[in-house]
Amino acid sequence: MSKNFAIIGGDLRIVKLSRMLAEDGNMIRTFGIENAEELRQSKNIILMDSIDKATEKADIVIAPVPFSKNGTEINTPFSNKKILIEELINKIQSKILIAGSIKKDIYNKANEKNIKIFDIMEMEEVAILNAISTAEGAIEIAIANTQKTLHGSDVLILGFGRIGKILAKKLKAFSSNVTCAARKNIDFAWIKALGYTPTNINELGENLGQYDLIINTVPVLILNRKRLQNIRRDCLIIDLASCPGGIDFKEAEKKSIKCIWALALPGKVAPISSAEILKENIYSIIERNNLWK
Repeated sequence: MSKNFAIIGGDLRIVKLSRMLAEDGNMIRTFGIENAEELRQSKNIILMDSIDKATEKADIVIAPVPFSKNGTEINTPFSNKKILIEELINKIQSKILIAGSIKKDIYNKANEKNIKIFDIMEMEEVAILNAISTAEGAIEIAIANTQKTLHGSDVLILGFGRIGKILAKKLKAFSSNVTCAARKNIDFAWIKALGYTPTNINELGENLGQYDLIINTVPVLILNRKRLQNIRRDCLIIDLASCPGGIDFKEAEKKSIKCIWALALPGKVAPISSAEILKENIYSIIERNNLWK
């Protein structure tokens, strides 16, 4: 079976997803990704000049992952257009919307328009597989922005969730000295069991000065002004957390500590793999909710 999809905005993984869905025989109408040249000659893909035209025949609307970066506009890196969230919601009344990392207030607006929302990043299997791309992207950034090898480097990972676990394993394979900061006793137990060094995230202080690389995965301010006092200037900090992030960037800049806020890495470092994950789970949503009809 095939469906009519409207794809509105999105990064490179959404561009790749558009092609994959089209190659499966689905009809794709897009808006807000007109700068993606690879879509112009693709079979079953039509680039429309308005949301109305893109969505009028759609069974399902696919929007960006993440849905928005500023809370008012959807994410459109392949477009010069700004698409307001409210505008999109108003145009897709009574349709199905699939996107990622959707804020709770959007659900209330969607309910008023009889829109059924599926947040694909709430699916555990998607989040886990995306964590692989995020971890690999972080390692790529670390290699490109430090003057030391990862082998033998002292690395601190803040947080031991999906990304933290995968990142620790991959850095250990580089023979890095990996310390993981967490809060829960069960996390401390797993950190020890897997051969890493545990530390309490609430007790970070002077010990921060021993690290060559610090990678944050927690979307809460962890490296505040006080803690940044203890970090060496030659230490690289990579923040993988979504807004508001976990670092006082202004204070880090004052201290000449290099910080990189690396958001949405799966769409940048592994767009094809990420698109395959999205496609598989979009089909799963359709199947589970009997939407092929």
